[in-house]
Amino acid sequence: MTTLVPREPYTADELHRLYPKELALQQVQVLLRHGERSPVSARFKNAGLVANWPYCNAAQHLRSVIMSANDSWDELAYRRRLETFDENDDSPVLSTGPGRETDGICLPGELTDQGRASTLALGQRLRGLYVDQLGFMPTVLQDANHMYLRATPIPRALESVQQTFYGLYPPSSRAAGFVSPTIIQRQPSHETLFPNEGACRRFAQLSQAFAQRTADRWNDTSDMAHLNKMFGKWMPEDSPTVKVDGHPRLSGIMDTVNSTLAHPNETRLPKEFYDKKGREIIDKIGVEEWFSGYMESKEYRQLGIGGLMGDVVSRMIEKTRAPTSSNRNIQMALSGCHDTTLAAVLSSMGAFQGEQWPPYTSHIAIELFKDRTISTTAQPAITTGSWWSSFFPAKSILTPNGSPRTPLSDLSESDKQKLDGYYVRLRYNDRAMKVPGCRPAGKHYGDDESLCTLEAFKGIVDKFTPKNWKQACGARLGENAFPESLEPAGV
Repeated sequence: MTTLVPREPYTADELHRLYPKELALQQVQVLLRHGERSPVSARFKNAGLVANWPYCNAAQHLRSVIMSANDSWDELAYRRRLETFDENDDSPVLSTGPGRETDGICLPGELTDQGRASTLALGQRLRGLYVDQLGFMPTVLQDANHMYLRATPIPRALESVQQTFYGLYPPSSRAAGFVSPTIIQRQPSHETLFPNEGACRRFAQLSQAFAQRTADRWNDTSDMAHLNKMFGKWMPEDSPTVKVDGHPRLSGIMDTVNSTLAHPNETRLPKEFYDKKGREIIDKIGVEEWFSGYMESKEYRQLGIGGLMGDVVSRMIEKTRAPTSSNRNIQMALSGCHDTTLAAVLSSMGAFQGEQWPPYTSHIAIELFKDRTISTTAQPAITTGSWWSSFFPAKSILTPNGSPRTPLSDLSESDKQKLDGYYVRLRYNDRAMKVPGCRPAGKHYGDDESLCTLEAFKGIVDKFTPKNWKQACGARLGENAFPESLEPAGV
């Protein structure tokens, strides 16, 4: 619910089961939630929680790109301090932390020192698995041409993917002359790396309707009464009762509770906010409010996360067909995103039942495999320790002019057969997840239901991949938000 406690590295037996020698790992796409951050809004000052958190010491080491007088590029090193109003008048004063600190004060929602440390550690764990244990990625990175780095427009997501890349490939593991990697970003109106209510009007209507349904279900229950007993006395005068749709919203209270738990005692709420039963209630309601729509509605999945999942599957298809010189031949992808991204992906694949809200620095690794024993004409297997074997020419699983987004239903039988031997797995925080539609015989590898055939996986994602996301976002405005009957996810 708050800071992730990672498991120990896989044992040799676990590696043998997760990565059988008959399967060659072809591609890994990692969706990672940003690390620990300050609250996005200052809440509960009346409960003693300070507004200014002194945990963002990156603010003392900032650098900006500068164009010099001769049109060459330089950088300006500087440090940031925050300014606010004096309590007695509007004269400016420096913002201070709980110990009267003036340096390292966080902006709302900023990645903290702890968040930087945890995302750095995530990169180191990824290196431990994919470099040291599996030999899938090279020990020393020559260039980043076959990596795809992306982040949402929100700074903490960008900084988290930078920290993760640094942990995966620190300077000592980059070749001499290594060219700086490219990090992809999109304009906010085109962003699909998180559920984008701001740019998708229809999705905003859907999410509001499902949130209101949750509020109507839970506001007058014994669980909500328990929360009011625990910390209702600290609610603001204009909204004195804890409610799902109160002010602050229950999800906002959860945000502050989780942020404080991830940081030192100087920024903690009264102990009542950390009541075990209360936190379980908040988590249960929050998951329902934000993610039940993905489990019940095809339209919700399509508008909320379908664009991203369409991109994910397209990169798998591109991996099987791209020439060696193409930058579309992605070996590993790192995408800095959010809790709402991860839970939306897993919920839409039917793999989030009984799960809690994703902790900070959670990640999903989407792994593509090729059965070594099936075809000698397809892309050669990547053997342990062999980086260059992944760059040999590959035979497309689609016709040369086919789009990687061509739905499974539109493929010819011969092209469908070319999907044979490819498998996909979702690992969430190092746990292999099972997709319901992959459990039937013939839709997974051997007796491992977590290894979905690429055909089955693509078929599931195709059902909620929008043909035109922008167009779909402007359609059906004002219509009923709920499907006539349940449209289960992951099948």
